Amino acid sequence: MHRTTLTRRDANDYTFMAFARDAENLNANSGMLARPIRTALQWQLVAAAVLTLAAAVAAGVHGALSAALGSAVSVCAGWASGVVASRGRAQSAGEVLIGALMAEGVKIGLIAILLWLVLSTYREVVLLAFLGSFVATILIFAMAFFVRE
Repeated sequence: MHRTTLTRRDANDYTFMAFARDAENLNANSGMLARPIRTALQWQLVAAAVLTLAAAVAAGVHGALSAALGSAVSVCAGWASGVVASRGRAQSAGEVLIGALMAEGVKIGLIAILLWLVLSTYREVVLLAFLGSFVATILIFAMAFFVRE
């Protein structure tokens, strides 16, 4: 006699193994940002806090808000770039290059939009604090290249 259906025990074992395999694949391909990107984002957040406090002392509330917004532009763009880069499933050098260029394109486009948005809506922006914190956090994000996996 040949059975074509699974017994209850076999079905449970099969289902458990499938769930375990799916969980491993989900963890491996969950879109988690790579360690260098996460580290650079953490450094950016620390720098943003320090620069916001310094701008608050130097220029008051508007200086602090300007520094926080400048840092936020950079952090948001870096995070979006990291998400785009982590979604890639590159199999060749060309696909890696295309993924990197797409991530940079997203970052530059988001920076342009967010800079325009802040500068066009926030009339009391302290330009030195805003651009200073923006440039500092952008440079920190570039340091992700030097962080090892």
